[in-house]
Amino acid sequence: YVPPQVRKAQETVDDKKREELGRLKKMVNGLINRLSEPNLASISGQMEDLYMANSRKDMNETLTDILMNACVTAVAMPARLVMEHVLLVSILHHNVGIEVGAHFLEAVVKKFDELCESDAEGKECENLLALIAHLYNFHVVHSLLIFDILKKLVSTFTEKEIELILFLLKNVGFSLRKDDALALKELITEAQRKANTAEKKLQDQTRVRFMLETMLALRNNDMRKIPGYDPEPVEKLRKLQRTLVHSSGSGKETQLRVSLESLLSADQVGRWWIVGSSWSGAPMINDTNSKTQQKLHVGKVSSRIMELARKQRMNTDIRRSIFCVLMTSEDFLDAFEKLLK
Repeated sequence: YVPPQVRKAQETVDDKKREELGRLKKMVNGLINRLSEPNLASISGQMEDLYMANSRKDMNETLTDILMNACVTAVAMPARLVMEHVLLVSILHHNVGIEVGAHFLEAVVKKFDELCESDAEGKECENLLALIAHLYNFHVVHSLLIFDILKKLVSTFTEKEIELILFLLKNVGFSLRKDDALALKELITEAQRKANTAEKKLQDQTRVRFMLETMLALRNNDMRKIPGYDPEPVEKLRKLQRTLVHSSGSGKETQLRVSLESLLSADQVGRWWIVGSSWSGAPMINDTNSKTQQKLHVGKVSSRIMELARKQRMNTDIRRSIFCVLMTSEDFLDAFEKLLK
């Protein structure tokens, strides 16, 4: 039971909050509507001020909602527009904090997964994939996620998935090759195997052939073979990004190295990729497991070494184990192997 006066107080607080959020949404919407390359500097500055004046949670949710409404439509969005929107997220990700990019990325990936499962007729999947591709282009997310998505698409391998693979490779293929050539090579081999087995099922053979040709062009670093490939707009915006990011943290260290599985199960296992994100759900490791872990296997270690460990105040099993490993290893490789064990 909630007494009437308390109920009244809560209602006025709720109304106030709703009004504040409405005002915030209007301001953010106004900025996003005016967003273009020439005024990116002033708009990102104003957005940073809004982040300073309002709670991060409200800002992240408002920004994500508005960007998703703007970019995820049933018709294909102009590439330029998507790039500018993602560049704004990237600048805020570097200047304000990584939770900005993390919140947006999680929303986009979940929506993408949901739409891939349902057979949506429109171009929403392509638009979401373009957002993810440009988040990678502008150093918000690591190539690990892109490879996870590509693997998932290759494993399904229907005509819709082939379209999406082509779309993604055209946008970020050469960057993936630079980042992890080996993973790309494995992916191409897997796609070729899938294409051979799925040959009978797919009616549109030319599309599959075109996809395999594109992949081979990527592997051989041959840009001319990919029709309509133009790295110029991305490069131009990357230069602009470098001028707008305040800190030296514009490089790889702010990239979110997170897998597709982690993003999709964030509600069950927490968000380890956001610094300071507390987890209030079920404990991830049960206690029985952690107790057995404590008894570490040190192997046959001489009493002299154990005595040394005691003198150096190695007072727990794990410290003694590490000390013994370091003292008894032949070289760094041997030490590394033993520490891993």
